[in-house]
Amino acid sequence: MWSFFADLIQNVGTDHTIVVMDADGMGKTRRYQVRPSRMMMTWGGSLLGVGVTVAVLIAFTPLRTQVPGYGTEEMQENARLNTLRVQALQDSLSAQRHYIQRLRGLITGRVDSTPLSEEGRPESRGARGARSPNEEGGAPGGEATESSARAHRQPAFAPTVGVEGNAPAALTGLSFPLSPPVTNGFPTRDFDVESGHYGVDVAVSEGEYIRAVGEGYVVWADWAQDGGYTIAVQHAGGYLSVYKHSRRLLKQLGDRVTTQEPLAVTGNTGAVTTGPHLHFELWRNGLAQGPDAYIAGW
Repeated sequence: MWSFFADLIQNVGTDHTIVVMDADGMGKTRRYQVRPSRMMMTWGGSLLGVGVTVAVLIAFTPLRTQVPGYGTEEMQENARLNTLRVQALQDSLSAQRHYIQRLRGLITGRVDSTPLSEEGRPESRGARGARSPNEEGGAPGGEATESSARAHRQPAFAPTVGVEGNAPAALTGLSFPLSPPVTNGFPTRDFDVESGHYGVDVAVSEGEYIRAVGEGYVVWADWAQDGGYTIAVQHAGGYLSVYKHSRRLLKQLGDRVTTQEPLAVTGNTGAVTTGPHLHFELWRNGLAQGPDAYIAGW
């Protein structure tokens, strides 16, 4: 066999007649005219075509990733960058989660619990966390009076107003009395600490502007399960105003707003609602205030 191929290679330019016959000399004899140069061109072209096809598949298809050592440095760099991105996202999510927890506690009035005494009872402190003069001379054994215990258990309270209905002089940052957040509405449900209703419900038709009661920054503008589209504005002096059940929000987190600037559009969103209305809350230092004591005309 090898001598046959050697003979073909040695005589590339000449024609050869190949006779094919059975080993025992029986049967029909077949003759083929062969030129070695054409055979080598055909074989070479076929090999070249196969090589080009394989190269194209490796270069332009995912098969290139199966080549040992291909793209190792690039893959390592991508993996390092992805790891840094994941760590940055985790840090950002952790910071946002902490911020949302603090904001939710401020809106709902769930302040930090008072440390327990050695007997397991809460220390006698007022609603704002400071010991009142009456508690200094409490009952024997260190037990708090009934009034102080009631204030401690209740995170929100109705503020004391002056004789003429104005806010106390200590309340700064907002111009009292405040203008109503809606102009065409009227209160239908008052502020009620005992039932856990820490705001005022104002009946109003849909599509009315909800306006800021004072200058501040938007610290919450998102959907809430109970309150629907809710927006909250942080004011000076530790005040926070909250507006719930909006149909559409006009501001977003971080926006600075001025007094009576439109914040949202009234609606009937959220799980806890029986019709178009605005649920308005006013908080100070994490404690709910009775809005009717501060809003003109309420």
